[in-house]
Amino acid sequence: MTFPSNKEIQKVLKKLENVEPTFVLDRKNASSVDKIKYDLCREFVDYILSNKISQVELADELGIDKARVNKIIKYRIEVFTIDKLLSLLNIIKPSKELRVS
Repeated sequence: MTFPSNKEIQKVLKKLENVEPTFVLDRKNASSVDKIKYDLCREFVDYILSNKISQVELADELGIDKARVNKIIKYRIEVFTIDKLLSLLNIIKPSKELRVS
């Protein structure tokens, strides 16, 4: 395996310039609501990875716009309520049991 060329690195950096970063939650200082929403978003990420599907395929399953799925996958918890995330999760994981601790 060789290290990528400077040209390849610059190409990747250019692509990343306008990419919205994934939100990382500071669990130590986060509210209980934010922790729950963050954990619910993780369920969708796990679902995509375990089922080897795309965000577009998940959007189709959920019946929502792919941009909304992207917000979930990027952990944009400020965009969603717990109720909304739970109702969407129930579509793909109807038997999922959640516990609040």
